Amino acid sequence: MYEDWSANVVILCVTVAAVGIVILSHYEVLSRIVSHNRRHAERAGRRRLVAVNLWLLALHVFEIWVFGAAYYLLLNLAGVGEVHGMHHDNLFDTVYFSAMVYTTVGFGDMVPVGSIRLLAGTEALVGLMLITWSASFTYLEMAQYWKARDR
Repeated sequence: MYEDWSANVVILCVTVAAVGIVILSHYEVLSRIVSHNRRHAERAGRRRLVAVNLWLLALHVFEIWVFGAAYYLLLNLAGVGEVHGMHHDNLFDTVYFSAMVYTTVGFGDMVPVGSIRLLAGTEALVGLMLITWSASFTYLEMAQYWKARDR
């Protein structure tokens, strides 16, 4: 299982690519939100905070789909492992599994086996990191709103 170095290298490359895509996407969306909010500072308010949270939710869903697509691609290659409880040819199963790993919920109905565990472990760490980044960002946006409101 782990002796197949070509499969391990493929998993490593796909993992690095997925992590790069989601971190860069996260940074770009947060940067655009900040730029938009600075240009429209006079319209600070609840709607802006709701919009920030909706954008962040959409961003996390996109990131889950990126990892889900990575699982889908890898599981359809021979020798990279499997996820017990999942039909590897079903994209929605891989996205569901990705959501469980990304949010670190882990219901236990699907379990990665083999080299694919590298992607799963990395996704859990990245998901935790990006969720806390979003939470910190939301707090900073709310603090600006409260400061402007109290003036």
